[in-house]
Amino acid sequence: MTATLEQSIKEKARQLGFILAGVTSCKPPQDYSVFEKWLADGNHGAMNYLAEERSRIRRADPKQILPECKSILVLAFPYFPIQRQLSSFVIPPSSFRIASYALGDDYHEIILQRLKKLVEFIERQIGHPVPNRYYTDTGPILERELAQRAGLGWIGKNSMLINPKAGSTFFLAEILLGIELKSEETVITDHCGKCTRCITACPTQAILPNRTLDARRCISYLTIENKGDIPEELRSSMGDWIFGCDICQMACPWNRFSAQADSGLEPTPSLRSSAQDLTLSSVEFNQRFKRSPIKRAKRRGYLRNLAVAIGNNGNPDNIPLLEQTIQDDEPLVSKHAQWAIEKIQGKNEQTSHCDKQ
Repeated sequence: MTATLEQSIKEKARQLGFILAGVTSCKPPQDYSVFEKWLADGNHGAMNYLAEERSRIRRADPKQILPECKSILVLAFPYFPIQRQLSSFVIPPSSFRIASYALGDDYHEIILQRLKKLVEFIERQIGHPVPNRYYTDTGPILERELAQRAGLGWIGKNSMLINPKAGSTFFLAEILLGIELKSEETVITDHCGKCTRCITACPTQAILPNRTLDARRCISYLTIENKGDIPEELRSSMGDWIFGCDICQMACPWNRFSAQADSGLEPTPSLRSSAQDLTLSSVEFNQRFKRSPIKRAKRRGYLRNLAVAIGNNGNPDNIPLLEQTIQDDEPLVSKHAQWAIEKIQGKNEQTSHCDKQ
């Protein structure tokens, strides 16, 4: 039996490393009003680009991105399973936590190359160029709703898309196409049920009741998108996370089914972090993280995050490094290093007091 175009595309996507693939129409998202209210409530924090008029118009209708759009191919690309991180790679006791997706090379470059190859395959099958736009993570679209519509999973209580056979440890990617593909009719049932493990686990209480997040309280936002001070009232709750956060996904029972990471996203041992990273110069930071998503935080953000994590770890041996860091040319770094010293000293004073009682 000859494979249909849709079947051929999905098989090629699988060969390129995508573990899930589905098709949906180009109709506007039904839950756009949820996004608008999320913006109106200020839950996007300082991510002002999300609230720009052009961005909102395009998110409200995929045809504003690609007028010729007739179908949207939605795909999932696996990153390093969180459970493996807990049991193997990374995190010796003296180091700090980096979100699983950021342990390898920059996923944007890897996935976009695969999407380009998939578009070229589709054009070969059709026999002529096809109008298209493709994204992963950065496009002005509500990708989780599109993925849900395409049958890839359901949007969980922590706002992540969850697939019953792959958990939520994958990136979403989309190709808007100027050809008609058969849309998926299978809708995966929401299996969160009464479970609230992700909500309970979030140390900063960032998860909202309507399956969205208050970004202003989310550790991922605070360590990446936030370019200024980390609010003092949230610093102690951030633990030892220095780039991103996996806590809500670590709590999710569906991630016991996480797929193996694509080889392009296997962890890079050089990303193990230590307090000594406070001495990194701008040149050293850029060289070390040139292929890593961590470069998004820039040196000032990375050292800011590291200082907070060092303060939370409470090791007095790190105070000399922090005192040196107070002299950093970046006020943001200096300010958070000062907080870390005070946090460590306060913790040690409290311990000493308890010991005397």
